[in-house]
Amino acid sequence: MSPESLRLDRGLGWPALQGTSTAPLGWPAGAGDAAGDKDVVLDGGVSRETRDAGVTGDTGLDGGPDAAADSGPIGPAELASGPAPIDAAAAESALASLVSRETERDELAGSLPSGDADTPLARAVADDARKRIALTGRAFPKPAETRVLTIANQKGGVGKTTTTVNVAAGLAQAGLTVLVIDIDPQGNASTALGIEHHAEVTSIYDVLVDGVALADVVQECPDVPGLWCAPATIDLAGAEIELVSLVARETRLQKALDAYLAEVGEEGGAVPDYVLIDCPPSLGLLTINAFVAAREVFIPIQCEYYALEGLSQLLKNIELIRSHLNPTLHLSTILLTMYDGRTRLSAQVADEVRAHFPDQVLRTTVPRSVRISEAPSHGQTVMTYDPNSSGALSYLGAASELADRGAAPDAPAQN
Repeated sequence: MSPESLRLDRGLGWPALQGTSTAPLGWPAGAGDAAGDKDVVLDGGVSRETRDAGVTGDTGLDGGPDAAADSGPIGPAELASGPAPIDAAAAESALASLVSRETERDELAGSLPSGDADTPLARAVADDARKRIALTGRAFPKPAETRVLTIANQKGGVGKTTTTVNVAAGLAQAGLTVLVIDIDPQGNASTALGIEHHAEVTSIYDVLVDGVALADVVQECPDVPGLWCAPATIDLAGAEIELVSLVARETRLQKALDAYLAEVGEEGGAVPDYVLIDCPPSLGLLTINAFVAAREVFIPIQCEYYALEGLSQLLKNIELIRSHLNPTLHLSTILLTMYDGRTRLSAQVADEVRAHFPDQVLRTTVPRSVRISEAPSHGQTVMTYDPNSSGALSYLGAASELADRGAAPDAPAQN
């Protein structure tokens, strides 16, 4: 199929940003557009739409008019009559439609310029468009059981909290249930998710020190359905000292989390598919509690030399936890953050990390992005603040890889 026949009148099935006069870059503009369509065609056929709030393409991608036309309200009669008998022909038709939609995604992605063509800006635009085609509207597969990951790195400023909240939001937006546990006294993860965490709020401190049930602490994120958070308050700053004299001080978070998962399962609630624990930039008792409670370690690494030095010390501490407190703990995921493709240093650090950890490093790298930095000031993740930015697409790609690696053997294919 030629690129000319793959027409998306208003971009890649991606709606315009609310409150702005422009929609994101789309591909392709289409050769037959009338002059009144207000498209400004850039080099390589990439178009930028103006003042269009809806999507009028007929490709059948998620969010298109065909999808809207197929859905309708379910009345009392339908509910009372019970489930309709399975129509084999309809099921076969739906499967063929799904295959066709996936084929169309691949063909659209293949019609974009190659990575070595045109200018760096054109390459970046094409890469973002390719990610948008591949990831928009896809449901990530569920794991066989709840995956508990600790996001840790004793070096500060490498993107632990940013990675935690944005990967969690990406997983939740793709249909999974996610719980974020914030055990960093700064409470930045709670801020980014729009969760109240002032001194009067019952928090993870009360769980660790006073034995409060985790279910009494968890709050739902107002912006992303399916995303929950156990907030941190400033009281956690003194928890390190208070935990020293308590019995089983290293396993208190593990016991609270296991009890919460069992309680939610018994009550028939939505058991989290993923639990992400955001750690402080230290190796104290709070971080040790996170390591003992988790089964996997997720390490964000800034693409600079100092990050490599800190990684070796972190791996030694993980090995100590494995030997004495949690034999199931292992390093499963490494994400390269603050990647700057214009510098040789970033490329060298990335190559070094991938050489030593070929199975753990995600293919996706997260670039430096002002949108990622702006989002917390609005009490949001970048996934909701600017879902079309390069940073949001990168974190969505990282979440997709994480979900694919942990998918259950019989998990349904993505659609």
